[in-house]
This record gives sequence, structure tokens and C-alpha cells, in this order.
Amino acid sequence: MAIIDLRSDTVTQPTPAMREAMAHAQLGDDVYGEDPTVNQLQEIAAAMLGKEAGLFVPSGTMGNLAAILTHCGRGDEVIMGNQAHTFRYEAGGVAALGGVHPHTLPNQVDGTLLLDAIESAIRPDDEHHPITRLIALENTHNRCGGSPLSVEYTRKVGELAHAHGLVLHLDGARIFNAAAALNVDVAELAAPVDSVTFCLSKGLCAPVGSVLCGTHDFIRRAHRIRKQLGGGTRQAGVLAAAGIIALQDIVPRLKEDHYRAAKLAQGLAELPGVVVDATQPPTNMVYLGLSDTIAVGAAEIVAQLKEHQVLVGATGKRRFRLVTHYWIDDPAVETTVAAFAEVLKACS
Repeated sequence: MAIIDLRSDTVTQPTPAMREAMAHAQLGDDVYGEDPTVNQLQEIAAAMLGKEAGLFVPSGTMGNLAAILTHCGRGDEVIMGNQAHTFRYEAGGVAALGGVHPHTLPNQVDGTLLLDAIESAIRPDDEHHPITRLIALENTHNRCGGSPLSVEYTRKVGELAHAHGLVLHLDGARIFNAAAALNVDVAELAAPVDSVTFCLSKGLCAPVGSVLCGTHDFIRRAHRIRKQLGGGTRQAGVLAAAGIIALQDIVPRLKEDHYRAAKLAQGLAELPGVVVDATQPPTNMVYLGLSDTIAVGAAEIVAQLKEHQVLVGATGKRRFRLVTHYWIDDPAVETTVAAFAEVLKACS
């Protein structure tokens, strides 16, 4: 029996078409700007996001870090959510490597930040304060159930930022999922922001990489930061080739992952012992918790599910996150629900 891996969409393997493209990619030295496949990926990505230029980076973490260090100097401040991936899961890089001060605000359940709270967080021109330079959003919002931020909300934050002379960066790791869920063009979601990064290696199935997009001037400056961070690569077209296939082939089918997440949530919600956050999850993430009838914690459930060849992620002592992706089909959803039913029955 094949393992069903729902821990994250980062576990995706490249598709056969990606492997074929990687094997036959035209290559050059990207530090010299001579890798034609990297250049093609950057051009395609920028066009899709409605930006002037793109920069291929090894990871979303590096993309966010490069963006923030390009926008901010040492001692400057970035406003972001207290559940933001950049704040929680990127090793404090903006502070440790850039000397940038994070000013966190509470994320609402839908991943947004209150507009009034953002405006109140902007520092006055006072020598005692860091200089507020940047606002950072996340779309979709991982820790808030995979919620997509709307075009209207992002536009309002962009208008607020620009009215105060600030810039707006978007951690759009799963922005194509957001566009699919909202039935809008991804360029509409990115239009209000000054820079945006998205991951090729999550639900888009490529093995490595993200793309940072913005103006020509911004990308020129971010290119230097990428080099400082060790992100200058050589014959990276081997990886970029998979990214091109991701944008061409995988983006159009993301709604299938959302459909299966909904089927998974509905099936789990019918089981005694679990409480599903939303039976219609907004994108490809299903969050759930254990009810009081289950005597054991999440770690024990995870271990028992593994014996059934089903891998899920624990996000707390009694909570889980399951993420659908290209390699999760309808039988995998059915098998997962059945495995949960058997394990929960044994633990009741």
C-alpha cells in the first residue's frame, strides 16, 4: 500500500512532465544571468503576477527574507501578523540577518489584520522609535486555515501603506491557491503589493524554488541580497524547468485539491471524536481537533495513523493539519477517513 502523505503540500514529488523537462533543460550560469531556463521562468512568473521582473530563489523563506532586506534597512520596522509564517517559521531571519524589527499584530481568524490596528501601529517620526518601513501580508494564510485574502482587502492595505509612504510585501507562498479559491486572476491579488513571493515547491509540485516578483529596480536590488544570502546558483535551469511546468500544468488544476480537501473535511466531520474547523475549508488545508471522548493526544493518533500508511501533521497537543495536493486522489481521501475512523474507535 502506498503511503498517503497529508502532512503538507511540500511533500509533493515532481510530476513525470517535470522530470522530463528537467532532464532536457537548456542550461547556463545563472550568476552571469545566462541560464535561459531560469530567465524564462522569471519572465513567465512576473507576467502571471502582473509585475515587471522576477527572481528565482531556492526557497520561500529566502524570498521573503530577500524582499524584506531589500525594502528595509537595519533598525527599520516591518508590521506583520503574529501568526505570519515569516514571524513564526523563518528562524527570525529578518531580525538576525537584517536587524529589522518585527511589529506583530493579531491575525484575525481569516488571516487579515485589522486596518485600524495597522494604521495605529505605524510609528510617528520620533527618534525614540524604529522607522516603520513595510507591511507584510500572507496569502493564503497557513495558520489561519489556509484562508485567502481578497483583492479588496489587499487593495485597502496597499492604499493604507502607500498613503503613509510605506511599501507592502506579500508572502504569497500559496497565492495561486488563493486565486483559485476566489475565482480571480492571480495578478489581481498581487496588483496592490510592491513585492510578492510564491512557492513552486508546495502545491505546485516542483522540487525546489520560489520566485520573488516586483519592479525592475526592486529585483535588481534583491538580486544583490540573494547573493549575500548564498542564493546565487549556477546551472539552476534544471530546477527552473520544473517550475515552468508547475505554472503551466499544475496551476490550472488547483481547484481539484480544494475539492478533495472539502471531501476530506466532510468525511472526518462525520466521525465521532473529532471536531473539524470547517467542513468547507477555504483552500487545501483541513484543520481539526480531538473531542473530549478521545483519551489520547495528537501524537498518539499520528503514530497509529502511520501504521495505516497515513501521515498527518500535529499542530498542537490535540490538533491536526491535513493538506491535500496533486498526489492525493479520491481513493486516498476515502482511505484517510477510514483510517481515522478505525484509530479513533480504538482510542475512545
